[in-house]
This record gives sequence, C-alpha cells and structure tokens, in this order.
Amino acid sequence: MNTRGTIDRPLTHDPKKQAPMKPSTSEPAGSAIPDFTTTTDANDSRQNRTREMQLIPEALARAHMHDRLHEAESERRALRLATARRMQRRAERASMRARRALAMAVMQ
Repeated sequence: MNTRGTIDRPLTHDPKKQAPMKPSTSEPAGSAIPDFTTTTDANDSRQNRTREMQLIPEALARAHMHDRLHEAESERRALRLATARRMQRRAERASMRARRALAMAVMQ
C-alpha cells in the first residue's frame, strides 16, 4: 500500500524533497499575506541545524564539568591549607610545652 505523507508524518523530513504547498481552492486568490520564505534561504533556514549547533550542548556540558572540577580542586586546596594551619598550630603548642618543660627542668 502506497500511503502519502501527512503534515504530522511527512514522507521525508528534508524540506528540499517535500512537495511544495498548493494554494487552497476555498480561499480567494490574494487573500493571504504573501509568503516571503519561498526563496532558497527558506530551505537554508530550515537546514540550519549545523554540526556546531548540534555540538553546543556537549560544549556546554564540557564547560560545566570544567568549572565543577576547578571548583572541586580549589575546595581541596582550601581544605589542605586549613589542615596545614591546624597542624602548624598544634606543632607550635607542642613546641611551647617542650620549652616550658625544658625550662622547668633547668630551673630545678
């Protein structure tokens, strides 16, 4: 059975291969606004899904992941810095305790 395409399910999605629209017989000629998209630019504008446009979501995802990785790395650096400062304060307190203990031992 050879069924023709409908508006919802065209035979092909390529606008260059689709049949041109015929004017309706129920409307008087010249009643509608003239169609300015009948030039070759119309086909080009329908075909503007270029490779670059199809890669935009991938590029956005890559940029988002780059930002997330950069943010995670900076958080790790901040955590390491806080840990190093905490260890330095602990070492300074231990050093002061050792000096006091040494001073007490020398004085007795």
